[in-house]
Formats: sequence, structure tokens, C-alpha cells
Amino acid sequence: MGFGVLEVLIILLIAVLLFRARKLPELARGLGRAKREFEEAQRSDDP
Repeated sequence: MGFGVLEVLIILLIAVLLFRARKLPELARGLGRAKREFEEAQRSDDP
């Protein structure tokens, strides 16, 4: 089950309102790092 375009836009709008525009790049960077680490951990756990 994935997100549609409308859901992603709503989430981004909420993020802008909550974190303000200057915090978003830092937040996105952190999410990218977390995603990368999660994927690396999944690959290393596969037999």
C-alpha cells in the first residue's frame, strides 16, 4: 500500500507548517540517512 500524490502533498504541507521551511532540509537529510541505514541493514540480514 503506497501513498498517492495527494497524501504526499498533504504530509509535506503539514511538515512545512510544523517544522518551518529552514528546518526541512535538515529533516529530509535525516530521513534519507535513516532510510539508507535501514536498507543496508536489510541487505546484510538477507541469507
